[in-house]
Amino acid sequence: MIVPTGNIVKKAHSLTLKDHLNRWGMKACPIDTGLKLLGQRYALHIMRNMILLKQNRFNQFLHSIEGINTKTLSKRLHELEHNGLIKRKVIPGKPAYTEYSLTKKGRDVEKILWDVGEFSIMYEPNVVFRDRKARTGDEMKAAFGTERLSEIYDLNEV
Repeated sequence: MIVPTGNIVKKAHSLTLKDHLNRWGMKACPIDTGLKLLGQRYALHIMRNMILLKQNRFNQFLHSIEGINTKTLSKRLHELEHNGLIKRKVIPGKPAYTEYSLTKKGRDVEKILWDVGEFSIMYEPNVVFRDRKARTGDEMKAAFGTERLSEIYDLNEV
């Protein structure tokens, strides 16, 4: 198959990423961009805990994310804030403390987490489930009674 790219004609299988991006008017790969935002170690764990467990304090993250240390957690929280995924608020008092909350951009990460979870229950049931049986996305929705992961923990608070 021949694909026209400007004045150059190339075989489809020999297109480069740069050719593809240029064709669509992009200056960077959107997948690479997303991975730079969320691909740092523990970034998605923090986002998961904020969305699912409603955690918003440093020590909550520190004690519930296996393997993370204070230096890495501090760095990730700063990066997530810098990238507009979370907001940081210092609460005055004695002692003062810091709370973190999701921005709109951060709340949209829930869709990504749902897809990752759905992928894992379908293709890695031996790791995810005690009975090692795969579930479909519909079975995941039926089991949790919701289509949104954050609602799972909202239901438990009632």
